Amino acid sequence: MIRSALLCLAVAFAGAPAFAVCSDDVAELRWDGGKARFRVELAKTPEERSKGLMHRESMSSGAGMLFIFDGPRGVSFWMKNTLIPLDMIFIEPDGRVAKVHEGAVPLDETLIPGGDNIEYVLEINGGLARRLGIAEGAELRHPSLDQDHALWSCVGE
Repeated sequence: MIRSALLCLAVAFAGAPAFAVCSDDVAELRWDGGKARFRVELAKTPEERSKGLMHRESMSSGAGMLFIFDGPRGVSFWMKNTLIPLDMIFIEPDGRVAKVHEGAVPLDETLIPGGDNIEYVLEINGGLARRLGIAEGAELRHPSLDQDHALWSCVGE
């Protein structure tokens, strides 16, 4: 009985596409010589993006916030009301890191430009990008990317 149930499951999934290995609350980056994985909060609405990580006194080293825009655009960020130093990773629609701004200064209202073709911004603790080796050209994997055009797809490895 168990054997026939397993056989039915195997047949049912034989023609199905590979399962996604991504999760909405995880952002992964890879680059020559390394990988990093962050547990992320998502900022998808204008209100969520406007608030970002403001008023927080700390963030664990494996955490971050992933800002998701409705399409590629020019973006600039600032640190108004943000109490912790951050690294900002600006990412193009295909998941390629276009720019890394290290060590954004808490409470600074100076605009930090990210580029003109940005659809995602990952904020992590300040100094972490350098320590891990995250730089331009790294690739993001997250289910919010168009998987047909993502450099690092959620389907398979």
